Amino acid sequence: MLSVDRVEKSYKKAGMFSRERQRVLRSISFACGPGECLGIIGESGSGKSTLGRLLLGIEKPDRGTITFDGRRVDERRARRGKISAVFQDYTASINPFYTVEQALLEPLKLRGLSRRERHSAIDLLLHQVGLDLSYRGKYPHELSGGEVQRVCIARAVATEPKLIVLDEAVSSLDGSVQLQVLELLRSLRQLYGMSYIFITHDIRAAAYICDRVMILRSGQIEEIVAVEQLKDVQSAYARKLLEMVVL
Repeated sequence: MLSVDRVEKSYKKAGMFSRERQRVLRSISFACGPGECLGIIGESGSGKSTLGRLLLGIEKPDRGTITFDGRRVDERRARRGKISAVFQDYTASINPFYTVEQALLEPLKLRGLSRRERHSAIDLLLHQVGLDLSYRGKYPHELSGGEVQRVCIARAVATEPKLIVLDEAVSSLDGSVQLQVLELLRSLRQLYGMSYIFITHDIRAAAYICDRVMILRSGQIEEIVAVEQLKDVQSAYARKLLEMVVL
């Protein structure tokens, strides 16, 4: 479904007159199948968030191709309504002047639903993310961090996408809330049959929700391994990351 083939990305180094470029991603190739959750793990600066932006079509690779169902993701029609995203900074993800209802109405309009159908869809979405109907009229500043992120997840699910890119979607939440949101993501994935790209620096979170994990180091793929085989990783770098947590 999602195919990444020999993707490379670089940026101009700081400095007005600098002509040098810093390579952020080097020959990245992988695939994510229907219904699969693929984790992308790496330390800060490994290139994982840059890769996330490329997968969403926000930026274009310098070389290589990224396709979704056979079409390039930088074509808006290829991803519209089919690929959604949930980001780390949930406070910046929702217009502060929009109520929860207004925030959810935007993606629902892409589905061509009637006003009555949109109203029912909002009720259903709120129920699915564990929020009661009183949240319809609330503003983001009236919600906790976990509640705002649940709204962001509801909005991502609203178009019934085939793929959601989750970029550090739980890293800003407290431990107990993280677990609740991870449980929510697991249930929604099963309910809708969606695929996830789960970008994180937290191996424990990835092990909890993912089928496979791809370990990035300095813009290159170090290893791709099934979650069940995480303790048997081959590279020294991957073993070092695992030593930092208790699986």
